[in-house]
Amino acid sequence: MNLERPWGRLYFLDEGAGPLVVLLHPLAESGEIWRGLIDRLTPHFRVVVPDARGHGGSSWDGTPFSVQDLATDVAALIKYLDAGPARVAGMSMGGCTAIALAVRHPALVANLVLADTTADYGPEKAAAWGERAEKAVSVPRDKQLAFQTDRWFSPGFRERNPAEVERVSRLFVATNSAAHAAACRALGSYEDSARLGAITAPTLVLVGEDDYATPPSMAEALHRGIADSKLHVFRGTRHLSLIESPQAQELTVEHFIGSCCG
Repeated sequence: MNLERPWGRLYFLDEGAGPLVVLLHPLAESGEIWRGLIDRLTPHFRVVVPDARGHGGSSWDGTPFSVQDLATDVAALIKYLDAGPARVAGMSMGGCTAIALAVRHPALVANLVLADTTADYGPEKAAAWGERAEKAVSVPRDKQLAFQTDRWFSPGFRERNPAEVERVSRLFVATNSAAHAAACRALGSYEDSARLGAITAPTLVLVGEDDYATPPSMAEALHRGIADSKLHVFRGTRHLSLIESPQAQELTVEHFIGSCCG
């Protein structure tokens, strides 16, 4: 399904029935990365999964955007569906978007899961993400996979689950390189750490113990900043904990069910 936005067409999956869940995908992926979690949630919820600007099935007019702009798109979608407030889960870039949404549109967020993410990538973020933006457009997409898969998944997971690694890799390769670069620059300018106290939704913070993209120290900062949040660190897990860890998926489903059906 599609929602027209000023910058183009926002594509989203819409499956299941019940209270609304919104899932926000990582950088340079699409909503289809969530397929396993979607299938676990749809017996209980209506699950809506948007593709960020220039990612997956969403179009994009090429204009720069910020994480706050991505959050505005999600807010517009929830209002369009007239089914909020939503239970929102975001991973990596999607987690940044979820934080920005919860800070600026608290009435639209009933419950929150933040996986492998941060409200601030640190003092060198602009330079680091600027370099990644350049690589996003200068290096062929398939040549970026070795770097990406090492960040995404532990060696053991890659060995045991080659089909899942391949599936996530295909989504990455299909992503528009210019949109990937624009999203990198958006992450390089993102900063909401001073506003975490504004988040009132019950929040679950998840992170892989071996995540070196957004390490446990960043998850701990979220946990400290968001009142009454819960933190879980998963051993032997890297950046995409909600793909790699069955326990992370179980906790997410339980967190959402407990908020409406427990």
